[in-house]
Amino acid sequence: MRSLVALSIAGSLAVSATGAPAADFTAREVTEQLYRATGPADFSGRDLEGLDLSMIDFKKTRLAKAKMFGVNLSGSDLSGSDLASANLDRANIIGAKFDGANLSGVSLLRPSTTTGREAGGETPPSFAGADLTGAKLFGQLSRVDLSRANLEGATLAPFGKTGFIEDLFRTELEGADLDGANLGGSDLTYVSFRFASLKGASLKGAKLHNADFSKADLTGADLSGADVKDADFDGAILTDVKGLERLAGRERARNLSQ
Repeated sequence: MRSLVALSIAGSLAVSATGAPAADFTAREVTEQLYRATGPADFSGRDLEGLDLSMIDFKKTRLAKAKMFGVNLSGSDLSGSDLASANLDRANIIGAKFDGANLSGVSLLRPSTTTGREAGGETPPSFAGADLTGAKLFGQLSRVDLSRANLEGATLAPFGKTGFIEDLFRTELEGADLDGANLGGSDLTYVSFRFASLKGASLKGAKLHNADFSKADLTGADLSGADVKDADFDGAILTDVKGLERLAGRERARNLSQ
């Protein structure tokens, strides 16, 4: 009987107040481990869902395959960390730094990058030089720094691999810095690149159906083999763009001839 009572108590302690399973650590325990670590702390595969981990220096932490749904990373520095195949859906990443981090295969669906009260007032997240190959991204990512990032084979579309089917929503990269980024072979259907900078970026073989490049700067970008059916290039800067004459769906693209 005592063992059954003990099991019942242990089970109740493993459940949060909301009825959902508790994370493997508290936010304080994560902070303490990071403080004590002499090298990169290892939280690979651990459950950190919903924790407030804002304003923390993660010191190149290992977070591969970590469960981080809804985690608060606002203002935190994850530069150089390993987040391969981690789940960061609905995470708060306002002002977070992922520069040079390994985010290959990560799921980053509908993150919070703004409070919505003062549009453009917050510091956007930064992914400069990050590895986002094969990642799934969807949501509001305007003004983010993705310069030199590798998004080869990534999915930013509202359909298919991301699981979103609402045609009223699209990934927004408006005003984003994508200079030198690799978007080759990515699914960028419906993505908005309005006023974004894609100078020297590679979009070779990318799927650009209904993408919006209005007022975007594509100077020196490589669009060889890209599919631009129904994409809009109104006011876009296309100086020295490679592959313009051999674009798939070119006859369906809007404002390309200008």
